Amino acid sequence: MTIESAVLGGGCFWCLEAAYEQVEGVRTVTSGYAGGHVDEPSYEAVCMGTTGHAEVVRVEYEAETISFDEILEIFFGIHDPTTVDRQGNDVGPQYRSAIFTSTDTQTAASTQMIKQLTDTAIFDQPIVTTIEPLARFWPAEPYHHSYYQRNPGQSYCTMVVGPKVAKFRQRFAHRLRK
Repeated sequence: MTIESAVLGGGCFWCLEAAYEQVEGVRTVTSGYAGGHVDEPSYEAVCMGTTGHAEVVRVEYEAETISFDEILEIFFGIHDPTTVDRQGNDVGPQYRSAIFTSTDTQTAASTQMIKQLTDTAIFDQPIVTTIEPLARFWPAEPYHHSYYQRNPGQSYCTMVVGPKVAKFRQRFAHRLRK
């Protein structure tokens, strides 16, 4: 079994993590930080928006079960890739829409996906998702891991994460774990 990984930023990492944890073929989802200029960033520093990091998830998946393109389809379906440095009420560069690529193949596939979505006018506004080379992934502090799963009654989870997960489950029912 070939295990590959994708590092994606689409707003708060709790939302992305909660969706990808339910996808068939996904082995692990780890919340973290990428794209910044500070070693070993903390959540508090990243939230200040001065480290250059985005909140991201590292999705490790079985390439024979789900492709990188399918990972990207889910990514573009569960966040708004048309807002610069913003997802809902979460504002700042740490919430940017970004794909952090580790291979030329991922860069090409990401570029092609954005072109395809643009050409078919899936979104009303231009896609602003950046494609950035992955220099380093920093795992978030342990209390962020599986956050929604462990804290479904927390107010941010009920008001923001829960509705995104419900939308994901409806739109991508064919990709859910059995």
